[in-house]
Formats: sequence, structure tokens, C-alpha cells
Amino acid sequence: MHEAATMYYLQDATMETVARKLGMSRSAVSRLLKAARENGMVRVRVQQPGSGNLVADRLQRTYGARVHVVPVRTPIAEHVRLDHVARYGAQLLQEWFTDGMTLGVAWGTTVAAIRQHLRPAPLREATVVQLNGAANTSASGLAYGTDLVSDIAAAFGATPEHFPVPAFFDYAETRDLMWRERSVRHVLGLQARADLALFGVGALAGPVSSHVYASGYLDDDDKAALQSAGVVGDVCTVFLRRDGSWEDIAINARGTGPNPRELRRIPRRVCVAAGLAKVLPLRAALLAGAITDVVIDEPSARRLAAL
Repeated sequence: MHEAATMYYLQDATMETVARKLGMSRSAVSRLLKAARENGMVRVRVQQPGSGNLVADRLQRTYGARVHVVPVRTPIAEHVRLDHVARYGAQLLQEWFTDGMTLGVAWGTTVAAIRQHLRPAPLREATVVQLNGAANTSASGLAYGTDLVSDIAAAFGATPEHFPVPAFFDYAETRDLMWRERSVRHVLGLQARADLALFGVGALAGPVSSHVYASGYLDDDDKAALQSAGVVGDVCTVFLRRDGSWEDIAINARGTGPNPRELRRIPRRVCVAAGLAKVLPLRAALLAGAITDVVIDEPSARRLAAL
């Protein structure tokens, strides 16, 4: 596999030449090259030409974040759009997450999609830490918390560090007491020392449901309170208004995810967003200073620039 990939990608040999030198059929070489891409031996990246995407440049000037625009055909089904953007996000993550680093991960629909595109790329002395609790009144949160962090850590041969607390406490006082526990303070310390964070944004409504709104984390009173407060979405389960404000939204005092001020301690904060429904919450997160890098599909990037 390595020999075939070296000849084809680095020496510009044709597939016929590779097949002849290795004594196998052209179709066998094609299967070898496909396997080399799938297991991470070969990574392919397409760079934007010239000075880059004009929409990305405009957004970078406006919000001070690096913007990576993913071209997609239109019209496009929302789940296909998410898959394209998640694939690109996975490629960037595998480029940026390196030996000795700590990666903070906030669970969600988008990060779960990114997980599907990670290829094995073992690192040395790396850690993946869960950024927000995932349990609710009807589920343990394993699928979107513990399992997601474990799967991402496994792709990098990293040590997983879970955060076994609810997504939202019933009372802010309970959270304050839990934050004094040594086991919880250990995880909070890892979060604060992370080198890289990966998360999406949640939208109150949209064709691809945000997990926090669709899976029993909020009761009817919570949802009514969010609408009354003018909330447009969340980042790491911290709710935001259109202008990026979050501090006086009551439910945030009960949440377990890092707020934008806490996120800003992490040097690189990567938000992956797909779909027009994510534009308003993404803009709010940018205004809150929660993001250093955005991965977004082109139609949504254009909508964000129009705002």
C-alpha cells in the first residue's frame, strides 16, 4: 500500500505504471490507493486558489476568525451538506491535533458527524477531554458524551477524560457545590489547559435537529424562557442572544459547558457549522468571541456575510 501510494502520489506514476511495477492489476492498485486514503496513510487537501475565497476574507475581516469555506452543490439535502462540512472539519482536526496536545470536545450533532470521518492517526501523550455534561432526566448521555469522546480519543490513540455530570443541573447551587469536588475540578482543569477545542452551534429550529433541543434536555418551561430571553442558539450548551450576550440568561447558571469567556482561554477554538439555520447562532458565537476558526458551507457563509 505504501509503495503504491508513494509511486502514485509522490512520483507522479500512472496507475498503469504502478500496476506493472507491482505485478498486479490496475483495479488492485486502485483498491490499494483507496485503502491508503481511508486509513490515513494518504491525506488529500485542496487549497483555495490565489488569495482565497472572497467571502471567507470578508468574514475574517469582520469577525477576526479564520474562515474555511466548504464548496457544496445546490440544491443539496441538509444531511449531505452536513456530511461534506464534517468531512472537511475532520481533515483539519487531524492536521491541527498533534502529539502532546489536549483536545476539548463538546458533544452535538455536528461533532458526531465529524467523528464518522476520522481516520486512525495515533499520537503520543495526547488527551481528549469532554467539555460539557451530557446526562438528562431520561438518558445517561453516553451516546453524545462518553461514547463520542471515547471514539474521538480512540482515533488518535489519546487518553479520554469524561465529564460525568448532567448537561444542566436543576439548581445553580447544585452546580456550584459539584464544582468544588476534586474529580470535577480535575476535568475542569484539563478543559482550562486545552490547546484545541472542537464544537458546533445549536439552533433552536432547523431541518437537522440540534441534539440539545430535540432529546429531552429542555422542558417546556426552559424552552419558553429561552424564547422570552431572545435566545437564538447555543455554543457548548451555553445559550446566546443574537448579539452574542449570554451572562444574564438564567439557564446558563445551571449549565455545565464552558461559557465564551472560559472558551477564550483555549488558543484554538474550532466551530463547524452546516446549514442556514446555524447562521444566526454562529454569528452570535463569533460576536461573543468564542471562536478562532470556522468551518462552514459556502451558501451559509454567504448568508453570514450578508448579515
